[in-house]
Amino acid sequence: MEQEQLIAACRDQLKLVLSFFPRVDAKSSVVLAIDTGMLGYLATRLPSIDSLHWWEFISPSLAFAALALSLWHLYKGVIPTLEGGDRSLVYSREIAKRTESRFIDEFTAQQESDYIKDVLSQVWRNSEILTDKFEHLKWSFILMAGAVLPWTIALADFAMRTPAVRNHV
Repeated sequence: MEQEQLIAACRDQLKLVLSFFPRVDAKSSVVLAIDTGMLGYLATRLPSIDSLHWWEFISPSLAFAALALSLWHLYKGVIPTLEGGDRSLVYSREIAKRTESRFIDEFTAQQESDYIKDVLSQVWRNSEILTDKFEHLKWSFILMAGAVLPWTIALADFAMRTPAVRNHV
């Protein structure tokens, strides 16, 4: 493969990897909305703590714990470790450490082979970050789904404690 074709292929590969980030972030936003909705709804339905028997703490506690762990995984996925890319002329954090003129001078002075290696390093590192984000999203979703049953049981239990409100016409 010629140098120009190799550079184009490297750039395409980096674009491809970067195109997956908005997807995982969009899915994380959905899980975040569901998690917070479930937590908020359950919290508003909790009866007085003094009125609950010890066994009635089990289902809401399991739901709260699963949802809290789900939120923790979302946090870990949204705020990934961004280390790496030392002295890169492609990675924005490393570029920002330089002055504008120093960056321009170093970028224009680099060899094509160095640029190719730098871009491929970014492909590799971004793939690592993306894998970590997807893994945390997967666990967040699993925990959210696992919270549904104890959440439903808790809500049903709390609903049985509250007399139905009837409309009188």
